[in-house]
Amino acid sequence: MSTSATRKHPTYHGIRCRSNGKWVSEIRGPSKTSRRIWLGTYPTPEMAAAAYDAATLSLKGSDAELNFPHLAGSYPLPQMLEPLYIRSAAEAAAELVKYSNEKSVGEEFVDEDAIFSMPNLLIDMADGMMISPPPEASDGGPAVVDCSVSGDLWSY
Repeated sequence: MSTSATRKHPTYHGIRCRSNGKWVSEIRGPSKTSRRIWLGTYPTPEMAAAAYDAATLSLKGSDAELNFPHLAGSYPLPQMLEPLYIRSAAEAAAELVKYSNEKSVGEEFVDEDAIFSMPNLLIDMADGMMISPPPEASDGGPAVVDCSVSGDLWSY
């Protein structure tokens, strides 16, 4: 097995990883004899896959096999089927995926300190120490509280 085949992404089409950890994307032109169209180098496989999607969608139309079919309607299409315009649309699609990934990462963060009021926990504990103890019985022993309940608690 060649080293280039082992560097391909197992899930996404049209991308591969370079030795520096960056992801590259390229696509063949519309005819079998045409050259490859370089789509760019990206920091994440998702960005490179989105670039490939935009390019393959512009070249193959609805017959294109996309990495992210749910995003097909949001990909920009090139003004003309020239490599420069295809590359530009691919870069815009990669930025679109980058923005949506950054947005979703921000939405995943949950501030548990704010939810559980953790900054006030020590203050609340100290306030609890200031509560007066229960009153003592008149005979000097601890006060006995009647906890008997008439009836069964578990009957409905």
